[in-house]
Amino acid sequence: MKNIHQYKILILDFGSQYTQLIARRIREIGVFCEMMHYDVSESMIKNFAPDGVILSGGPESVTEPQTPRIPNVVFHLGCPILGICYGMQAMAQQLGGQVESAKHREYGYAELNFFENSPLFQNIFQNNETSSLSTVRDASLLSSGVYKKVNEQRKKTCNKVMRQNTKFRLDVWMSHGDQVTELPKNFKTIAYTHTCPIAAMADESKKFYGVQFHPEVTHTHQGLEILKNFVFNICQCKALWTPQEIISDSITKIKRQVKNDSVILGLSGGVDSSVLAVLLHQAIGNQLTCVFVDTGLLRLHEAEQIRETFAKHFDIRLISVDAKQQFYQTLQGIFDPELKRKTIGSLFIEIFSQECQKIKNAKWLAQGTIYPDVIESAGAQSQQTAHVIKSHHNVGGLPENLPFQLLEPLRELFKDEVRKIGHQLGLPDFIINRHPFPGPGLAVRILGEIKPEYVSILQQADAIFMEELHNNDYYDKVSQAFAVFLPVKSVGVMGDARKYDYVICLRAVNTIDFMTAKWSHLPYSLLEKIANRIINEVPGISRVTYDISSKPPATIEWE
Repeated sequence: MKNIHQYKILILDFGSQYTQLIARRIREIGVFCEMMHYDVSESMIKNFAPDGVILSGGPESVTEPQTPRIPNVVFHLGCPILGICYGMQAMAQQLGGQVESAKHREYGYAELNFFENSPLFQNIFQNNETSSLSTVRDASLLSSGVYKKVNEQRKKTCNKVMRQNTKFRLDVWMSHGDQVTELPKNFKTIAYTHTCPIAAMADESKKFYGVQFHPEVTHTHQGLEILKNFVFNICQCKALWTPQEIISDSITKIKRQVKNDSVILGLSGGVDSSVLAVLLHQAIGNQLTCVFVDTGLLRLHEAEQIRETFAKHFDIRLISVDAKQQFYQTLQGIFDPELKRKTIGSLFIEIFSQECQKIKNAKWLAQGTIYPDVIESAGAQSQQTAHVIKSHHNVGGLPENLPFQLLEPLRELFKDEVRKIGHQLGLPDFIINRHPFPGPGLAVRILGEIKPEYVSILQQADAIFMEELHNNDYYDKVSQAFAVFLPVKSVGVMGDARKYDYVICLRAVNTIDFMTAKWSHLPYSLLEKIANRIINEVPGISRVTYDISSKPPATIEWE
């Protein structure tokens, strides 16, 4: 069997909002990588033994004291290095160059111009004829104050390119206020923009590279090709990190770890626990028992779908607990959002623990912890900051006295990788591609007290919303969509009579990382159709609104 960890890239995180995106891009092209905080120990870096190191961007300025620095061991690993934005600046300064605050800051699109076909930019740009106006414009830049600190090698190279009357260009995404003004020894400039004389640099002998722009974002044209050049051509890695190989490797590890013992998994119906259930079942068969607790706070018909999918279709041993009435009774009179979450979490743990104790010879408790949870944990520990890491069902941690060992087969995977594995394992699209759903379920989408009547109304309204998004090909175009129940009554006219009924608010957002989000600009005609259906088909609703708040300042969920 192939060793999917044979080739690996280390990403040192300096606080960029794009660091996880770098890691996802490297995984996407088929190479394993890990993220570590910039102040990680020297021994951890050495023990990881990377084939290449990528230094992320970050919000700090290397011109200020006490800002993050690259561990010196990185420069002595003997492997290639790629510094991105802050990573490039830190590398330049620490190796003897100079970084200064830029006179012309660059945020957003910029036109990158190349001096030569560096291995980093191999085969990604086209050689286009340049007009005389462009040539004069570039020549004037060489004598401008912005470029006065560029070394002689760079000027000669630029003049050579201009004598050939050709120019290499690429649209890239910039986000920086500082820039490298003097290169370290043995480095050369390999690209520039009209306001950044050294937009990319290289020491080809050591295979150290720096780019001022962000190749990991889709706004940088052919940015993925740049990362491929670094990973495959420069670091000499091979693409072994594929869904099928990950599945094979995971099954082997699960069998080796579990042996003949029994495993319990709390199945919520979400992507992570669903993929984990099928993966474990393929590895150990009936040694796995899944426990599904129906809280009564799920989507319409979701409990039936879970039982049908896992117990009947996949033939997984499933214990299904109907606890709807217990949750409704316990939540009576509770209005505070945090208290609702804690109440749901405590009751869930109590019921789940009781079911676990009934399963004989169970030694392992499986959890769908994924790589972002691990990253958050590592980041919190390195910064001495207390953060709550993944808790079961997202509503509360499991008690420490449960007599099980923890099994986390998905802990190396990003969410998009989990989805790909789910597809490979044969899970249906309605589970794999479903929008995120909160652990406490509809409890955080019903403002105030939870009542069975409110749950029923919201389930029906939400189902109509999802159905119309699917029917009109908008479900996969938005990142997350759902309905919210507002326990306020609004006047409406039903037939010839005035009627006071409840309000439903629709919410749809687009986002990359869910840290920030913009409201989705759904067509008015679609919103009108959804609103009409909800008012006409769901008893108790007289008005439908649409939430046009972005995050920040609003959050995605209402509670």
